[in-house]
Amino acid sequence: MTAATLLVELLTEELPPKSLARLAEAFRKALTEDLQQEGFLATGSASRAYATPRRLAVQITQVLAQSPDKALEIQGPSVKVGLDKDGKATPALAGFAKKNGIAVEDLVQIESAKGMVFACRKTANGSALKNTLAAKVEAALKKLPVAKMMRWGDGDAEFVRPVHGLIMLHGASVVPGTVLGIPSDNKTRGHRFMGQSELVIPNAEAYETVLAKDGMVIADFAQRRSMIDGLLQAEAKKQQATLGEYQDLLDEVTALVEHPSVYVGAFDAGFLEVPAECLILTMRQNQKYFPLFDGTGKLTNRFLIVSNMQLADPAHIISGNQRVIRPRLEDARFFYNQDRKERLETRVPRLEKVVYHNKLGTQLQRVQRVQLLAGKIARLLNADAAQAERAAWLAKADLTTGMVGEFPELQGIMGRYYARHDGEPAAVADAIAEHYQPRFAGERLPENKVSCAVALADKLETLAGLFGIGQLPTGDRDPFALRRHALGVIRILIERDLPLRLDELVSAAFTAFHPKIADAHTDLEIFIFERMRGYFTDAGYNTQEIDAVLSMSPALIHKIPLQLSAVRAFAALPEAASLAAANKRIKNIIGKSAPSAGDVFSEKHFQAREESELYKAFMSADTKADAAYEAGQFTETLQALAVLKPAVDAFFDKVMVNVEDPALRSNRLLLLMKLENAFNRFADISKLAA
Repeated sequence: MTAATLLVELLTEELPPKSLARLAEAFRKALTEDLQQEGFLATGSASRAYATPRRLAVQITQVLAQSPDKALEIQGPSVKVGLDKDGKATPALAGFAKKNGIAVEDLVQIESAKGMVFACRKTANGSALKNTLAAKVEAALKKLPVAKMMRWGDGDAEFVRPVHGLIMLHGASVVPGTVLGIPSDNKTRGHRFMGQSELVIPNAEAYETVLAKDGMVIADFAQRRSMIDGLLQAEAKKQQATLGEYQDLLDEVTALVEHPSVYVGAFDAGFLEVPAECLILTMRQNQKYFPLFDGTGKLTNRFLIVSNMQLADPAHIISGNQRVIRPRLEDARFFYNQDRKERLETRVPRLEKVVYHNKLGTQLQRVQRVQLLAGKIARLLNADAAQAERAAWLAKADLTTGMVGEFPELQGIMGRYYARHDGEPAAVADAIAEHYQPRFAGERLPENKVSCAVALADKLETLAGLFGIGQLPTGDRDPFALRRHALGVIRILIERDLPLRLDELVSAAFTAFHPKIADAHTDLEIFIFERMRGYFTDAGYNTQEIDAVLSMSPALIHKIPLQLSAVRAFAALPEAASLAAANKRIKNIIGKSAPSAGDVFSEKHFQAREESELYKAFMSADTKADAAYEAGQFTETLQALAVLKPAVDAFFDKVMVNVEDPALRSNRLLLLMKLENAFNRFADISKLAA
């Protein structure tokens, strides 16, 4: 069978830049998987996705013109149903044979999950690519992650953007078919201004080359991205500057151009009096410019423009972009100057008119709860409670400013600038900005205890409030970002090593609500512990290690990393497997036969030498383990108990626990309970048992 490279290109109007790469990859995956499933791909087939602002394309090598025939085995009725008492075919069996175009005598009997059944074995002819490709392309397009479709013209076709062209080439041959109302051919379009308006693709393998040479289009997204990155880096170096964090913008800009060039623009240095965050956000978000920074990381008045035009003299492009950016920067300066005319504290009462949640009140009521909680947490941390309460009171005031109204991403950041302008203490200003942190994975945490107190209060109030009214995340839906808030609490407590009890924090968060909401503190604690499992999995711990510690529901979670490390060190000991199994056995025994209430352990009840020797070894090891535990030395705690392995093994080999004598049985159960309590001070060692 003939195999050749297949090319499918959809020529469209400008596609959504933030999802372009994802759309292209989804298209490649869906079409390739469909062709693979139908047997159209020969051994060694490989696929590539192409994506520019105006096109999605897939190129697949080693595609067969005809899929191979398939051997089919179709199961029918069971032998009991298919044959009557005389062994003749029943109407059910005859109907099955007729449906499949085969004589009853040609059916076979096979073993299945339902017992012996009749089956029809036949060969299904393969399909021709020319007869099925259009339908497969349509099906692949329907699988793309598109939130909203568009319709255009008089037809019924729907896609994320109007479609104007379709290429379906197998080798040098056009595969006939219509997709979204567009018939296939071998023609596409080059760059709007620099390339040929119409290009003929002679064969599927020439696609990328023809577009680059005659169309001035770099079709490969990754190649275009790398090209832009190189141009940006080279120009930044030439300007003796750096680019800061620019990768997200790089992805978006790659989706906006087909043949990139980079030029340098500048703005009036007087605008640098405005907070750098405002200028950076304006340039990156509104204009898609790349700000330049000096060697110390300070913003300069220069920026880089990624243009879709390659010109020997780009002066008009540069001047045009400089004209466009000026009013944006003027707006930022206006908002900044206007906002500073009013103190933050005078803005706080306006939060009474801002609804936080229809069941939880206004933003002002929320601020009051966060303020109360922040003060409690600060006192537990021996931090300045007055500063924490002041920061919490002012933390949301910048929501009423012009700058944050224009750029919501700057909430907290602008609050810090305005608090400093108002003469608030540095710790208060910092806490206003940092109480939102961490807002995403990997973001830095609040720096000092005052900031940590306000950040914890803000997140715990959100969690308690929404759990209290039943607004829990479901599946992939988490509209209030509760998972992120829970992870923020975890990171702050652990990575800032804060000795705060989680149960007390959660309880205080629910107590802050007036009127009261439903007390869902148990559900909230479980939710936070579930997030902890993911946190420690990402840190490299395995399921058994995590279960061993988290199953104990530790309140002081800042100690968990040390406890996990101790469990891992213990699990590596040669005695660990046996002791873990023994702990599991002890749990089972005690679970079935707990000692009676009021029973007291006594050495006088010892009968077997092994129980006496176990107790003696236990007392010696437990003294060392207890001292290590009290000193917070978790690894040494478990290692001190590892010496008990021979005595524990001997006990279980020679001693029967559930004997008839109730006093003897109870004493042995109490001895096992002592062992269990010693081993499981901070981790359930039985979880390590295979």
